[in-house]
Amino acid sequence: MLPGMDGFALLRRLRERWRLPVLMLTARGEVEDKVAGLEGGADDYLVKPFHLKELRARVRALLRRAHGEAENLVRRGRLALDLESRRAYWEGREVRLSGREFALLAFLALNAGGHYPREVLLEKVWAGEEGVDPKAVDVYVYRLRRKLAEDAIRTEGGLGYTFAG
Repeated sequence: MLPGMDGFALLRRLRERWRLPVLMLTARGEVEDKVAGLEGGADDYLVKPFHLKELRARVRALLRRAHGEAENLVRRGRLALDLESRRAYWEGREVRLSGREFALLAFLALNAGGHYPREVLLEKVWAGEEGVDPKAVDVYVYRLRRKLAEDAIRTEGGLGYTFAG
């Protein structure tokens, strides 16, 4: 109902040129209109009249999905980590981890392919805490293997630990 073209035509033109979040605000509330808007490329669809609180919440959610998820969600093989909420998912199920377990797993997953001896992990994950026994790394790796899978973290002789996911 825009002058010169309707919102669906405008949406098509936008999608031809840019990939940006689109929330359609419209008076057209039939199911067919909603389906056409969403299948035509809109990320969300809100029918007038609407409450301002709902609009704000939808815009925030849209921006989170468009910008935040890529930065906060890390996927490595069978593992997914939500860095913001500090949650870990192994093969689709949530795994309860302590703060230190999460930090160790996140470091290894974010640096997948690298090999890290105890001393490096103590420096990176324990951030130079004084008096930490280097064998603490082994204990935390053992706990992670029990919670995830035995083959999730490998020990490479002489090189250290590596995430195998």
